[in-house]
Amino acid sequence: MDVTYPMCVTCGVQYPPDIDRTYCPICADERQYVGYQGQQWTSLAELAEQGHYGVVREEAPGLWGVGTEPSFAIGQRALLVPGDGGNVLWDSVSYLDDQTVRRVEQLGGLSAIALSHPHYYSAMVEWSRAFGDVPIYLHARDAAWLARRDNVTLWEGETREILPGRTLINAGVHFAGGTVLHWGGVDGRGALCASDIFTVAADRRWVSFMYSFPNLIPEHPDTIRRALRLVAPFRYEALYGAWWGSVVAADAQRAVVRSAERYLEHLGLSLAVIAH
Repeated sequence: MDVTYPMCVTCGVQYPPDIDRTYCPICADERQYVGYQGQQWTSLAELAEQGHYGVVREEAPGLWGVGTEPSFAIGQRALLVPGDGGNVLWDSVSYLDDQTVRRVEQLGGLSAIALSHPHYYSAMVEWSRAFGDVPIYLHARDAAWLARRDNVTLWEGETREILPGRTLINAGVHFAGGTVLHWGGVDGRGALCASDIFTVAADRRWVSFMYSFPNLIPEHPDTIRRALRLVAPFRYEALYGAWWGSVVAADAQRAVVRSAERYLEHLGLSLAVIAH
């Protein structure tokens, strides 16, 4: 494990040692920001010294999440999405230690890793290596943001099934390669792992769509219409966001549609007819 490689304190993405440490390219983009104290770097070794540790607990019965305590960088949690052929690690977190590896192994290990967008690339290569160099699936439209390419598979097009019953969908919200993952769900009624591509609102009956969250830049209406067209054929009762507890537990498919309708109505627009 490369515990000394530089990691951005603000976004948590790990870079190779020869990175220009003047700035983090991901944080310099208008969808993110450089921390108020200026660009700062850390590493897995330093995070361990500071007392960070991995946590693995159920997000919902039968669905396990992986996070970091104390919270670091953006603070997202990953998900172990089960099914035939093994678990998919959906999104990733920056911190990884031996105890977390052992716990994930007890839950079936990993057969693949899939990421929603560059803000969560984090320590994805270390996660891949820790579980036998499993493939990391990223959409090719976000290839320019790659800091480390080890074990990365760039996929193209609108959808790709990476393991039986686990299908990636290029929704294109937030980033051009912004991706959500559809699977059968813990109850067989379907679920969407949406990260903050479709972000769960404080009122968890709703989601929203943003180009930039910290800088409050809304997503383009045409992008939202395209995203809803792509997810419309997939049935899902639940939707899982990017953080602990950010879950639309029921009626999620209709929640996504009515959320898009509400968003567009506030812009004086309407949602094109989509089968649902």
